[in-house]
Amino acid sequence: MKQYLGVDIGGTAVKLGIVDASGTILQHAEQSVSFDGYQTPILTTVQRACQSFLKDFDTTQLSGIGVSATGQIDSVQGVVAGTCGSLPKWTGSPIRTALQDQFSLPVTVANDANCMLLGEVWVGAAQGYTDVIGITLGTGVGGGILTGGRLLSGARGLAGEIGHFRLHAVDGVPCTCGAHGCWESYASTTALVKRAKAQDPAWCDGRTLFAAIEQGKPHAKELLDAWIDEIAQGLSGLVHIFNPQLILVGGGVSAQQDLLIKPLVDKVKASVMPAFTQGLELRAAALQNDAGLVGAVYHFIQQTASAAPLPKTT
Repeated sequence: MKQYLGVDIGGTAVKLGIVDASGTILQHAEQSVSFDGYQTPILTTVQRACQSFLKDFDTTQLSGIGVSATGQIDSVQGVVAGTCGSLPKWTGSPIRTALQDQFSLPVTVANDANCMLLGEVWVGAAQGYTDVIGITLGTGVGGGILTGGRLLSGARGLAGEIGHFRLHAVDGVPCTCGAHGCWESYASTTALVKRAKAQDPAWCDGRTLFAAIEQGKPHAKELLDAWIDEIAQGLSGLVHIFNPQLILVGGGVSAQQDLLIKPLVDKVKASVMPAFTQGLELRAAALQNDAGLVGAVYHFIQQTASAAPLPKTT
């Protein structure tokens, strides 16, 4: 069975894995990319991590490298097109060229939220579905959209930046991207924690806030309900545009079935026109931290199945 190197590059760590053609992770490793405050460029750290991970592995057994990467990823060129200024020395990083030259293997690169969705489609909670919206709730709001069985990628692979559609464009708060009123400024876990800390400094992260809710503190529950409303309103707009069969919610907070997933299902279905609720499902993603790694390999398999030879790099 063919084997691939999967590389999942996040803002704090890079995950590496040998993944076979069934989507099974055979070996796994992880390394920080922020260990020195990004003084070492992320791509340099990734290349060193890959070299170390593969030092005892016969790379001739690998059929290629699939990369999932944070940021706005030009998957046509395999480079980082932008980051909203959040990661030093990351914009412009030539991921595909660097890894292709280093290992003499074909490489594909895609956005991490798109890879999360593809991983779920391949071996996770979205198997058998053709029309899916996947969102990740974390530092920001990431997303991927499957329509008619194909990933919506756009002209350069940049499509699916759903966190930056402007749900509050007229009077919204500033976003890291430079605009105002972006959905992620209201629906990310960062936004939730920011509002929680303003109300009670003890609520310094999601864990303490959810603990306060379980203790019956009413203001904590009100904060959560308002946050879920923001998520639901954004998803309702996406449902009206894409008419999905399934919405998948990823990110660590998606483990909160009773406090997040169940009320979110009710709020979304109450917010969309009745015809769009028929057959609509919403659930937590299944693969958790492995989704991007597995999805990167699935993206590679899809892109190279009938692709022309890769262009030579200089």
